[in-house]
Amino acid sequence: MEAFRKLYDVIVRLRSPDGCAWDREQTPHSLRGGLIEETYECVEAIDQQEPDHIKEELGDIFLLITMIAYIHEQQGLFSVADVLEGNAEKLIRRHPHVFGEPVPGESGKGGAALSPAEILKNWARMKVEKEGRKPKDSILDEVSRGLPPLDMAWKLQKKAAKAGFDWPEASGVVAKIKEELEEVEAAIANTAAPGGPAASKSASAELEGELGDLLFSVVNLCRFFDIEPSVALQRTNAKFTGRFKSVEKRMKESGQEMSAKNLAVMDHYWNMTKNAP
Repeated sequence: MEAFRKLYDVIVRLRSPDGCAWDREQTPHSLRGGLIEETYECVEAIDQQEPDHIKEELGDIFLLITMIAYIHEQQGLFSVADVLEGNAEKLIRRHPHVFGEPVPGESGKGGAALSPAEILKNWARMKVEKEGRKPKDSILDEVSRGLPPLDMAWKLQKKAAKAGFDWPEASGVVAKIKEELEEVEAAIANTAAPGGPAASKSASAELEGELGDLLFSVVNLCRFFDIEPSVALQRTNAKFTGRFKSVEKRMKESGQEMSAKNLAVMDHYWNMTKNAP
């Protein structure tokens, strides 16, 4: 409590007339990008299993969340305390098997004996019965439209799979990826005019659609093996960054320019880095 109060007081001071000009001019809209970025940095720290880094990134998220809540408090819309109390009340309400009367699941068991699947089913029912939320017309409506496209695709596919709309085996997903890749290649052929890639808008839109289908299918393969695509891609981004920096270093040491004319040399250094133990 004392630690959070200290954070809150610091934010109040930063937003005060004698505080920081940059912090004063921030809005929930201006901070939303930072919230997404810091969340991904926290995911990266968790993936790297670095406690000190995780602690730092969690602190950045706490800062942004509290700052956004306090801005609303300044506007008289709701307070930071309202956010915290509302969240605690929701957690208690949605865990009757812990804080209240045990709610039996399909197995007839209650309390701590409920399975995670039964708990999630109870949550969905309580959102409608106790919280007055309108039932969704489709199970896909439960997926937030505010998610980044990659994460949204993953969650849409998970929802569909829970309804039984899923490939029986991974081989079906792989075959679908190959099929979509062939359609991408065909769209590329349509896009590339005899004199170059300056094709019609319709051909470009076709290629965009086919690439989207290919990405969606790759996300589905990730989902099939319970691998979050955004996390997998983040790891690859980090790997690419490390290898590219190594190529830059080797090119600089050899006195060669990073340019297309030296692609063969750069590719050689890339393979050296890739194959290094």
